[in-house]
Amino acid sequence: MSIKLKIPLVALVLLAAYFGREYWLQNYHRSAKQDTNTASTGLQKLLDIGKKTESEHYAISSTATPEQTALIATKVESLYKAYSIFFRDSIALDSNQPKLKLMLYKDRKEFSVFNRSSPWAEAYYLYPVCYAYYSDGDKNPYHWMIHEATHQLSREMAHFDTPKWINEGLATYFGTSKIKEGELLPGDIDKNTYPIWWLSSLDLSGKLQDDIGKGKIIPLRAIITGKDAPDINKNVNLYYIEYWSFSHFLFHYENGRYADSYRKLIIEGGTLENFEKIVGPIDRIESEWYGYLQNRMVETNVDTETDDRDAVEVSI
Repeated sequence: MSIKLKIPLVALVLLAAYFGREYWLQNYHRSAKQDTNTASTGLQKLLDIGKKTESEHYAISSTATPEQTALIATKVESLYKAYSIFFRDSIALDSNQPKLKLMLYKDRKEFSVFNRSSPWAEAYYLYPVCYAYYSDGDKNPYHWMIHEATHQLSREMAHFDTPKWINEGLATYFGTSKIKEGELLPGDIDKNTYPIWWLSSLDLSGKLQDDIGKGKIIPLRAIITGKDAPDINKNVNLYYIEYWSFSHFLFHYENGRYADSYRKLIIEGGTLENFEKIVGPIDRIESEWYGYLQNRMVETNVDTETDDRDAVEVSI
C-alpha cells in the first residue's frame, strides 16, 4: 500500500477512535458516575428527610411511624440507664455529652438499600450513627437497635477500647436482655432476639473436644486471639453465639464468680495474657463455659423458632 493511501486510513482510524471514546464517555462512563452520585445523594436525602425526634439522650432520624420511633426511643433510653448503672464504677458520665445519633429505617428493605456494612448485617454502627430498621411484626422489633446502641455507648460514653470478642459480647449481652415495664434487665434472656434464636441449631454432643474437632465449637483461644479461627463470613451465627454466651457466662456463672474480673478485663484489655492473669486459665474456663452454654440451650429452647436472619455488625 502506498504512503498516500496509508495517511487517509490512519486518519480515519484516529477519528473513529476519538468519536468512539466520546460516545462511551457520554453514554456509559458519565452515566455510571451520575449513578454513583445519585446513590450518594439518595443516602443524604434519606438522612435529611427522616423525621427528627429527640429523647433525653438520643437524637433520632426516622422513616418509621411516629409510634414505632417513640417505642425505639423508650427502649434505647432503658438501655442507656441500665448500661450506666451496670458500669457505674468503671465510667464517668459526662452531663454535657452531645446526644447520641440513631438512624431508624422503616423496614428491612429500606435498610438493605442503604446498607454500608456487610451484606449480611441487619444493623450496624458507623461512628457516630447507629443504623437499624424497625422489625414490624416481630415479638421484639427493637433488639437490632439495642445491639448497635450498646456499641455506641461502649465507644462514646464508656470509651472502652476492647477487642471484637468483648465488643460483640457486650452488645449481644445487652441486646438479648429483656425489657420489662420500661426497664432493661441485663442478662435476663429474651428468646426473641439474635443470636438466641439460633442456639437450637448447635446440636452439641456434650463432649467439648469432639465438638471442636467437628467445627461445632470455636475454641475460646481462637475467639480471643483470632489465631487459627474459622472464617467469620462462613460461621457468622456460631461466632455470635459464642460472643454472647461467653460474656453471659463471665457475668453470671456461679452467681457472678467472674463478673468483677471480667469488668477489670474490659478496662485493661482483653488479650489472652490479660485474660489468664485476671480471670483464670483459659482451658479450665472453657470447660466451665461449655457446660454453661449447654444449660442456656436447654433454658431457651422452649417454644423458640429459628429466624432466617443472621447478624448485626459493628463498623467503627
